Amino acid sequence: MIDPVEAFKLQTSNLLSPTSSSSSVSPPPTVLPDEVIIHEITEIGQRTLWVVFVLMVISSVVFAGMAYRTPVQKRLFHIITCFITTFASISYFGMATGDGISVVTHVVTHSHKYGIPDTFTEVGRQVFWARYVDWSLTTPLLLLDLAFLAGMNGANIIVTIVADIIMILTGLFAGYGVGNGQKWGWYAIACIAYLVVVWQLVVSGRRTAIARDSKTGTFFTALGAFTLVLWTLYPIIWGVADGAQKINVDAEVIAYAILDVLAKPVFGFWLLITHDRITSTNVPLEGAWSNGFGKGEGSLRVGDDDEGA
Repeated sequence: MIDPVEAFKLQTSNLLSPTSSSSSVSPPPTVLPDEVIIHEITEIGQRTLWVVFVLMVISSVVFAGMAYRTPVQKRLFHIITCFITTFASISYFGMATGDGISVVTHVVTHSHKYGIPDTFTEVGRQVFWARYVDWSLTTPLLLLDLAFLAGMNGANIIVTIVADIIMILTGLFAGYGVGNGQKWGWYAIACIAYLVVVWQLVVSGRRTAIARDSKTGTFFTALGAFTLVLWTLYPIIWGVADGAQKINVDAEVIAYAILDVLAKPVFGFWLLITHDRITSTNVPLEGAWSNGFGKGEGSLRVGDDDEGA
């Protein structure tokens, strides 16, 4: 038998208790920010940097030894080439130890359907600015090697060096570009500057080298073509790495490492060994370069009275 008091309490409690259908309100869609994605070097790339550092140091020591055994008036190529690998070794040591590296980030927008708000992902990638410092010092020295080998005049050498520096600096600006327009705009300027370098070497440099003698012309053509092929690969790697970000940082480091070894130590050994065999490639340096500033032709005279004064 049902107690009427208990039945009344049960009925009123059901009326007072809220139902899920009456109080449940769907919350608005919430867009949570994604985590920051950083593309950075791993152990493979780190080991690559250390290997190249060791190769650059060994090359510098060998080039210094070759310079020491060469008469001072014939050491120009040896000294320049030794400086190239020395600067490169400093750069690679910095990158291998974690210096000379920064992270450039940009925001990627993801659009959605059905009225869902856009989502954003912050993506970062390591930029090795020490590499650009290296190139700003070593590539002008490489061009000086080629220019002195060909016997280019001073005006053409200055144009070549300035175009090269513009190429490196605008490449650095492209690496830190925020938007695509800014990044690829700097990249385009760098490519134009590189074409100026190519023009000077292919046209002016080759013509001058051939005018010296056939052996020098042949050697300059081979070494110059080797250099330009390697240098053309650099902007291609930049385009798929820092530019379009189609390859990871390790692949970028390995690709640049291979090019740097070929463009610096291999270039240097080829230049110096062949230079020692072809006497016509010598750049005559006498006076102060060979004898110092205190002897003979190279002495500096300060405060001498004019004759007859």
